[in-house]
Amino acid sequence: MATLFLSDLHLSADTPAFNDRFTALLGEASGRIDALYLLGDLFDAWLGDDDDTPFSSDLQARLAAFTAITPVRVMNGNRDFLIGRRFAARTGVSLLDDPATVTLYDRRYLLSHGDSLCTDDVAYQRYRAAIRRPARRWLLEHLPLSIRRAIARALRARSQADKADKPAAIMDVNAGAVASLLAAHPGATLIHGHTHRPGHHYHRVGRDQRERWVLPDWRPGQMGGLWVDAGGPRFSADPLADLAALSSNN
Repeated sequence: MATLFLSDLHLSADTPAFNDRFTALLGEASGRIDALYLLGDLFDAWLGDDDDTPFSSDLQARLAAFTAITPVRVMNGNRDFLIGRRFAARTGVSLLDDPATVTLYDRRYLLSHGDSLCTDDVAYQRYRAAIRRPARRWLLEHLPLSIRRAIARALRARSQADKADKPAAIMDVNAGAVASLLAAHPGATLIHGHTHRPGHHYHRVGRDQRERWVLPDWRPGQMGGLWVDAGGPRFSADPLADLAALSSNN
């Protein structure tokens, strides 16, 4: 048994191949893993817990069936920060703060989506702080869905334009921000997503050498994750294939 970490799947009605892959993964993993952690941006855009599209309704029903057997922990990302208590109640998932600490297999892990660590991107951090203010979130959630869909389209277009204009380095985590977060949580290994730069890194924090694991995003040809068990973390290029192989071996 192990725990699976995923992030940045960016599922939507326009990603049927990824949706099917995630559904198949839920089917294979049900009752066969200790827990599933989704560390942000499960959705390409989550417009609010009143989203009633067939895509969102179907995915919530599948998550509810999965959580009846296997625990799921969900963290908000920058694309789905409006996931809230109604989503959790319908699906049976548990919502995580960002950052959050957990103990798995006698080891401490520090979990984050990762966007808060990209402090060199000053414009994004200002936007992040503004959009997540409780009053602004309340206003967003009470706009008609049609308006929220238009806002989401505009934000996606703006994001794509910003990525083309910004230096790549400022969209990665800031080493100082990482060190500060690790220093505030002694002994914990950091796991995060967001940057779409999967990797395993070491950071010197005081006298300690600390680990940071960056989760892979899902894209054509890349649908990986991170397994954590008593031996520690290890990347998987294809968790679904891992589980299928276990089935065939048994």
